[in-house]
Amino acid sequence: MIAAPDRTPLTREFFDRPVLEVAPDLLGRVLVRTTPDGPIELRLTEVEAYDGPDDPGSHAYRGRTARNGVMFGPPGHVYVYFTYGMWFCMNLVCGPAGRPSGVLLRAGEVVEGAELARKRRLSARNDKELAKGPARLATALDVDRSLDGTDACAPEGGPLTMLTWAPVSSDQVRSGPRTGVSGDGGVHPWRFWVANDPTVSPYRAHTPRRRST
Repeated sequence: MIAAPDRTPLTREFFDRPVLEVAPDLLGRVLVRTTPDGPIELRLTEVEAYDGPDDPGSHAYRGRTARNGVMFGPPGHVYVYFTYGMWFCMNLVCGPAGRPSGVLLRAGEVVEGAELARKRRLSARNDKELAKGPARLATALDVDRSLDGTDACAPEGGPLTMLTWAPVSSDQVRSGPRTGVSGDGGVHPWRFWVANDPTVSPYRAHTPRRRST
């Protein structure tokens, strides 16, 4: 008989570690998004690590701002940002308070509540595409800036909760350069994903944006 997945919320101590330890350890864990219409549960299959002041690719590299303030707070909270004037992306804060680092949630498999996710991701051709990429993931889970600062490991639950579930074995974890990160930050192999999982997003190197003329 197969044991049921562990639905215990991840602890604060889980996130209070170096981001390069936390990131691959999140693969296979489940994020629960509680909505008025019901829960959506997402098994994480792809993430990226961002190491704050030591990482040119991090939003916290140049210090604290009104936008990134959550990254400087306690671990286990959700950092949501708006990008390209149209999309939201979500991260989980790691490490001790005051040392900003986080894990970008890039992709996952919707394991519960797919009918709710489909209503928000009408362009998805199939369920494997519902959360295939960080903006799609946030859209499928109905995540926006109103959830910035949410405690994802509160024992009483909340709008976003990370469950222990079933972590992926180390032999199934792959790593490589982060998607779309330029300069020195683009060479770090800090993107982690589940090998051969169809929900993982395709890798894209950084392409400089053209200036308008």
